[in-house]
Amino acid sequence: MPRIVAIDYGIKRTGIAVTDELQIIASGLTTIPSETAIDFFKTYFSKENVAKVLIGEPKQMNGQPSESAGIIEKFVLKFKSEFPEMTVERADERFTSKMAFQTMIDSGLKKKQRQNKGLVDEIAATIMLQDYLSRKMF
Repeated sequence: MPRIVAIDYGIKRTGIAVTDELQIIASGLTTIPSETAIDFFKTYFSKENVAKVLIGEPKQMNGQPSESAGIIEKFVLKFKSEFPEMTVERADERFTSKMAFQTMIDSGLKKKQRQNKGLVDEIAATIMLQDYLSRKMF
């Protein structure tokens, strides 16, 4: 079965998570500089069988798009033009960064390690993907 990839796209960094081949478990893959994302996925898709990509959709508490939504929307359009055969779904990413930071605290990471913003982005993508998998099962 092909994998599902989640992308937490940001202005500077992009966190990436991926499922196992059975689409049961979400795991952090990496964090990359955002300007390298398309090239990263060209390489990744040539090596891995991926069925779907989730791209985070930043929203405010009232459900309206956040101020970074325009930047992410440009990335989504570029992604779709580069990979027209790939299924793309948007996923609400509200609170994923806060949840990622709390996960780092709960897992006992030291303060210095918690300052690694790339790790926060990777964990946020993992949370978004695991949430998607949980909803898909029911």
